[in-house]
Amino acid sequence: MTLSVPAALAVDIGGTKIDVGIVDRNGAVVVRERAATPAHGTGDEMFGIIVDLIAQVTSSSSVAPVVCGVGTGGPMTRGGVEVSPVNIPAWRSFPLLDRLTSATGLPTFIDNDAKALALGEGWLGAAQGIDNYVAMVVSTGVGGGIVLDGRLLDGADGNAGHIGHICVEPDGRLCGCGAYGCLEAEASGTAIASYTGRPAAEAPSEVIERTGRLVGRAVATVANLLDLRLAVVAGSVALGFGDPFFAAANKEIALRAQLDFSKGCELRRGGLGADGPLIGAAAVGWRGLDQ
Repeated sequence: MTLSVPAALAVDIGGTKIDVGIVDRNGAVVVRERAATPAHGTGDEMFGIIVDLIAQVTSSSSVAPVVCGVGTGGPMTRGGVEVSPVNIPAWRSFPLLDRLTSATGLPTFIDNDAKALALGEGWLGAAQGIDNYVAMVVSTGVGGGIVLDGRLLDGADGNAGHIGHICVEPDGRLCGCGAYGCLEAEASGTAIASYTGRPAAEAPSEVIERTGRLVGRAVATVANLLDLRLAVVAGSVALGFGDPFFAAANKEIALRAQLDFSKGCELRRGGLGADGPLIGAAAVGWRGLDQ
């Protein structure tokens, strides 16, 4: 296939899977490959899987990408110079930016995967035309990205938006970050599997409703703090739980977002479907080139 527009090498690194693809400047995913994120092994072995996927997609594309954009779990140092994703134990202070830049030969830009989703949803998804919103991933972990006044928030080290570490249960479960009661410790796929003894996909209705309620509690907190009325969510847990999850979340938001400027805040499904993580990663690359 011949592309008539520039293309990005897009890399999405999650706690369960790694996606690599070629995404054009219009947001079309042209080629993609996927592998499971290894549960064990070294950081170099993990990186080797990514390099193999990159080789597969670049050899399948007729146009060489001009930039590499990456979405990965956090926290990280600014620009992804070093990454330490909570859900990828093999990477602690892993020098991802240098390693990927060397491996691809491309200008490379790295950001949190949920911040990448926020960029993608604002570009082509459920937040198009909206200047103030939070985007969330509720999957293996829970992450977030915040857009205010049309600008993605970065923070001092690029870690702004970690909604998964808002406390939603003060006496709750121990989180991987070391705190107790974080949204991620209560509502992520990993947490649900831990306290139910079965995969999140098999969660009973009361767990689905509780998960929605806790996500809604976190969203209402953000809405009250930041003067916004939209949250967009993707990820296997949120989307897999479906309507009961969204009903519980929006009921909780309505209960707790009562200020004049936060009333009416709602949680919506992301608009990018399975392509969201790669479109978001590509958006990180385009943003980097454009800055």
